[in-house]
Formats: sequence, C-alpha cells, structure tokens
Amino acid sequence: MTTSTLSGSVRTHLWRDAAIITGRTVRHWRARPGTFAVQLLFPVLIILMMGGLLGGAIAGSAGDYILFVIPGVLAFTMLFGVETTMIAVTTDAAKTVTDRFRSLPIAPGSVLLGRVLADMLTSVLEIIMITLAGLALGWRWENGLAAALLAYGLLLWLRFGLLWFGVWAGLKAGSPEAVTAAQLLAWPIGFLSTVFIDPATMPRWLGMIAEWNPLSATATAIRQLFTGVHVDGLTWAAQNALTTAVIAPLLLILVFAPLAIRTFQGLNR
Repeated sequence: MTTSTLSGSVRTHLWRDAAIITGRTVRHWRARPGTFAVQLLFPVLIILMMGGLLGGAIAGSAGDYILFVIPGVLAFTMLFGVETTMIAVTTDAAKTVTDRFRSLPIAPGSVLLGRVLADMLTSVLEIIMITLAGLALGWRWENGLAAALLAYGLLLWLRFGLLWFGVWAGLKAGSPEAVTAAQLLAWPIGFLSTVFIDPATMPRWLGMIAEWNPLSATATAIRQLFTGVHVDGLTWAAQNALTTAVIAPLLLILVFAPLAIRTFQGLNR
C-alpha cells in the first residue's frame, strides 16, 4: 500500500467515524427537543430585546438599529453557541463516555471532529432562525446574494474556529461546574465588541480594544457584505475587517485543534 493510499484511507476513516459521532449528537437533540428549541430561540430573543426594546434608545430609531444589529447578533450567536459544546464535552468526560470512545478502534480526532460538525449543523439552524427574525423585522441584505452567502460563510468559519477553542476548554475544565463558571467570561467577550454598539460612541481606547475582538471583525465584515458600504474604524483590524475575519478563526483552529486532540488523547493517562 502506498503512502498516498494509506493517507487517503486514514482520512476516509476519520470522516466516516466523525459522521457516526455527529449522528449520536443529533439523536440526543431529538431526545431533548425542548432544550434544543431554547438554544435556537435564544438569538431571536436577543434580537427582540436589543432591536425592539433598546434600539430606539441606542440609535434613535428601532428600524435603523435593526439594520445594524442583525449582523452583530449573527456574530454574537457564533460565540454563545460554543458553551453548549463545552458542556457536552465536559459531561462526556465526567461520565466516562470519553474513555469508552477512546477505547474503540476509531480514527484519532474523529470524536472531537464529530462533535464540532454536529454543532456546525446547529449553527446553520441558528443562522436561519436569526435571518428569518431579521426579515420579519424589516432587515434586508442589499448587496446581492453572492455577498450574502459569503457573509454567512464567514459566520460559519468563525464558529468553526471558536468550536475548537470550546472543545479544548471543555476537556480542560474537568467538570460541568467549572464550565458554568467559564461561561460567565462569554458575556464580557461578547459585549466588548462592535456587535451591538458603534465603536465611535465608545472612549477611543475602549473602541480600539473592541475592534480587535474577532467577533467585531466578523460583524464588521458581514455588515459590509450585506450592505456594500465600507465601515470605517480606528484600527487595522476594523479597516481590514474581511481579512481579519478570515485570519482570526484560522489562528484559533491552528492553535486549539491540535491542543484539543492532544488533551483528548491524554485524558486519564
């Protein structure tokens, strides 16, 4: 067997085994439809709260703010869905499910990849829910379908990068209680960004910090893609939002995917 054939076989087994793990997660969703429905509806609640209740106070017009905040909520949701991944990974480890997976003759990394792929499916459903809510509230993309599809692709790319961080953090947490404490950090990370507020309204130093948040880069990039209007910023990250929105998730993947796999393989050894 040649090296290329062996490499192709390994990749085939990896994706096949990952698909099996993904199916396991999807079956869990079917067993807990209420919990899954809450996860999908939470972003819609955020839109109604920020757009309907606070939009007028923030932007002077709820209608104008909806145009600004929908892309922000899309980026915001890519972060907050990661907590579900962290809890699932930690719970499996605490209940020794992870140990049973590691004892099976399956491709290394397929358990983690399967979990990530399952949560990517959730991301697609969340994006659909937010888009439908936004359309109902009057939001529209104005720069063509191709640009809109690229914007959605950037959102999924961000989620893919964040999920690898979430998997690693869930494995390192050690217990569901520790994950709950770590979830609190998601709020300052989510709000210290430009997803809800124009950085021009912040103190200059705070606005510069917010613009370097990966969520801000994706939110700014997809606002430009949806509207065709360039959004000015104070920093290189904001002025080159599309580039930053590609690079930041890539760095997360390059750093945390190997760390997650190494941590998974070293559990209880």
